[in-house]
Amino acid sequence: MLEQISSILGAIDDFVWGVPLIVMILVVGIFLTIRLRGVQFTELGHAVKLIFKNDSSGKHGEISSFAALCTALSATIGTGNIVGVATAIVAGGPGALFWMWIAALLGTATKFAECMLAMKYRVVKDDGHIVGGPFYYIERGMGAGWSWLSYIFAFFGVGVGLLGIGTFTQINGISSAVNNFFDPENSWVLSLFGRTYSYTVVIAGLCVTLCVGLVIIGGLKRISKVAEIIVPFMAVLYIVSALIVVICNIDKVPGAFVEIVESAFGLRAAAGGAVGAIILAMQKGIARGIFSNEAGLGSAPIAAASAQVDEPVQQGLVSMMGTVIDTLIVCTLTGLTIVITGAWDMGLEGVAVTTKAFQLGLPFPETVASFILMISLVFFAFTTILGWDYYSEKCLEYLTSGNMKVVGVYRWVYIAAVFIGPYMTVSAVWTIADIFNGLMALPNLIALVALSGIAAKETKSFLDRKKGK
Repeated sequence: MLEQISSILGAIDDFVWGVPLIVMILVVGIFLTIRLRGVQFTELGHAVKLIFKNDSSGKHGEISSFAALCTALSATIGTGNIVGVATAIVAGGPGALFWMWIAALLGTATKFAECMLAMKYRVVKDDGHIVGGPFYYIERGMGAGWSWLSYIFAFFGVGVGLLGIGTFTQINGISSAVNNFFDPENSWVLSLFGRTYSYTVVIAGLCVTLCVGLVIIGGLKRISKVAEIIVPFMAVLYIVSALIVVICNIDKVPGAFVEIVESAFGLRAAAGGAVGAIILAMQKGIARGIFSNEAGLGSAPIAAASAQVDEPVQQGLVSMMGTVIDTLIVCTLTGLTIVITGAWDMGLEGVAVTTKAFQLGLPFPETVASFILMISLVFFAFTTILGWDYYSEKCLEYLTSGNMKVVGVYRWVYIAAVFIGPYMTVSAVWTIADIFNGLMALPNLIALVALSGIAAKETKSFLDRKKGK
């Protein structure tokens, strides 16, 4: 029965993440890059300055511009940066990392456009709290006749949070990492739900569920406050650790880049298999890249809409840095450590691949390397759980026309999903996450193309005013 379910899920996943959607994501990224005149390249320096400026001078909003970015990063920097990259490289070869870069470079324009539009079309409720995101720029930007598309987006948004990125994949990654470190041989076990689990899995699941519950019940401001503290800390810890691996193996870096590029274009595939190798590398790289940075998915705009900034373009510039930080920095470092050490080709899977890369690459005892990775993954996944609760709550709020009682019940259902997450099978979890990912992206990509003219006009107006100052 389980094999049949896995087979069905696999077929759906292959269809959703087939060539058409991959092409659509890339084409929309190219289209927006051209329409916005390469804003992700020309205004990169300005975007960096805005992050450190941490502006919160807007008349409306619930959190600072920096807090909005941290909230978005809390949802994007997760297991996708550690487990997802490893999964992509094992399945699609080192070339998958190259296609992650391409998706990220184009996705930065996509992230800018969606977050800018979310600010432009956000709604201030009577009690002062902010609601914004794809569902509102579809409804208010494209017109009431397109509201059915906004409801589809919101429905899949709840699904991604509750059944995909937000709960199962993250808590699964946490419990697996803790188990691999403290009880790799599964010496201390107990029986639950007809299967045997290590005590470390159960304890980790209970601890994370408790912490998640304490934060989630406090709402957006508590989530953003936790994100502002944890996100910078966890990012620096992981980046520094991965950089040490790269620096200690600096002589292998040129060869790693050659291997990545050659693999991306099927140059290392057997005769006649080059095309298949390219497609596989593209599929795995782009799918995991989107899973990681969520550009085009429509999630980050939900957080961006709450920023205390009046200029939509300004928040768009800040938010687009999320893709740069997440994929072009964090995922790249993960991928390089895996390729440099050859951990991707050792018959390992998931977090074990990145763990092995850190053990081989860091000039520390294996136990220390494993601990660093475990702590990084726990923090990454924990903040992603918090961020995606906020996203899915806002989607549900839209679906129920602001019925906060339903949202309150949903919080407890979300916490329950975190609780049972460690006991879900890994393959099924990732497949379900991929499916909801792709389905959520479709209505958002349609809206971004439809509203690209407005995005271009707003961007030009802002930049012209900036130059005139």
